[in-house]
Amino acid sequence: MAPIANQKIKRALVSVSNKEGIVDLCSTLSKDFDVEIISTGGTLKTLLDAGIEAIDISKHTGFPEIMDGRVKTLHPKVHGGILSRREIDQQIMSENGIEEIDLVIVNLYPFIETVSKEETTLETAIENIDIGGPSMVRSAAKNNLYVGVVVEPTDYQNVITEMKDNEGALSLETRRELAAKAFSHTANYDSAISNYLNQQEDKKPKYLFGRYELKQELRYGENPHQSAAFYANTSIAKGSNIASAEQIQGKELSYNNIADTDAAYECVKTFSDPACVIVKHANPCGIALGATILEAYEKAFASDETSAFGGIIAFNKPLDESTASKIIENQFVEVIIAPGVNDEAQNVLSTKENIRLLNTQTLGEPDTGSKLLSVNGGLLLQDNDIAVLSKQDIKVVSERKPTDEEIDNCLFAWKVCKFVKSNAIVYTKNNQTVGIGAGQMSRIDSAQIAASKALERGFETAGCCMASDAFFPFRDGIDAAAKIGITSVIQPGGSMRDQEVIDAANEAGMTMLFTGIRHFRH
Repeated sequence: MAPIANQKIKRALVSVSNKEGIVDLCSTLSKDFDVEIISTGGTLKTLLDAGIEAIDISKHTGFPEIMDGRVKTLHPKVHGGILSRREIDQQIMSENGIEEIDLVIVNLYPFIETVSKEETTLETAIENIDIGGPSMVRSAAKNNLYVGVVVEPTDYQNVITEMKDNEGALSLETRRELAAKAFSHTANYDSAISNYLNQQEDKKPKYLFGRYELKQELRYGENPHQSAAFYANTSIAKGSNIASAEQIQGKELSYNNIADTDAAYECVKTFSDPACVIVKHANPCGIALGATILEAYEKAFASDETSAFGGIIAFNKPLDESTASKIIENQFVEVIIAPGVNDEAQNVLSTKENIRLLNTQTLGEPDTGSKLLSVNGGLLLQDNDIAVLSKQDIKVVSERKPTDEEIDNCLFAWKVCKFVKSNAIVYTKNNQTVGIGAGQMSRIDSAQIAASKALERGFETAGCCMASDAFFPFRDGIDAAAKIGITSVIQPGGSMRDQEVIDAANEAGMTMLFTGIRHFRH
């Protein structure tokens, strides 16, 4: 079969859930190119109401829509018209009264949007699984030697422009490009359905399908010699996250910017009081709470002024003018992200045009979905770590009982520790980090690093809390903490030497709390 380089569009089948731009497109097809339009249901009504001539699908097939619209396009006159091979199927088409369809304009029932609503039942979800739409799209994409298929409103203008340049025809190159988009469209749709139904069974799917759309091609990856791109998850509704944030100003986000901003913003979401999180190289270097976000920022910055240089700053409250001004006064910053940015703050930051300013509009909740990690030859999948610890969950194992202030400080430190790379040790006081030891092979090394950071910045470590993301395997970490005046410790517990560790705390007059859960972060 010799493909037709430029296929003139004589007849189009139009059926869209997303009506954006469809009236303008069909008006141009009908009036400028004399294209006969066949349509269905709500799309047909939209076109007729706009004064555009269109033929009801039932009139075209000679068969009515049945089963509440479940069956309307699944007919030989539809799929035969789309799938016909122009050189060799003419006789069979003539015998059966089938007319060629040269262009299919279809997008699908809004399944993803439907299942994103909390009130959606399984029955409603099932009714929003499109059958006829994907069938038409796949038929047209398969027969791209002769047929064009359009699934995205963003392609409407390109189609019109090319038809104007080619006397009402689409080139083979364009038809093949549109076909590739069409198969990606249906693949994403099917994967969303598969994952939703597997979730109803509360089990991991046998196959994990791609559900991601290219959001941005990046300049490079972690290093300049690595290419990279940023993809957004299309199987969930837009939420309050790095993927859906609006960039108000600044240079293009880099690979490392995106990864670090995600870590900072997901951390700051866990606090209800005004909070600031400063991240550098995927680890928090300063976290604090305050009566205002200005106070929270000043405390977070003071935690580690050196590491904060060139860092990522996240807030859980809208950014205001005074805080924006203080940031510029204090430091060089790569990214600022907040659930709202007022006009005055924007004006202040606009004087530093390279600062990347992101607005998520609302704070949202920590992501309760899954986390993917690629490894050579495969993927690791796990639930996000959303475990929350309350006062009722902790177990006091030391002889000395904690004060209310110590409990609050320990719970703050525990939240911070969850976002520090393992092995993680965090020292805090008055809802402020004063020393963080991250990513060491030995837990005692992390404890010593946290202590050295606190002491070199002049913090008074006496009365501080120490949090550990996993249990202490030996008492040496407790002994080191005791030497600098740590008075409370929160850790998971569960070591064979727990009693030895508890004894060390008792000897030092510390209070020790067990959580029963750990927070490894790799």
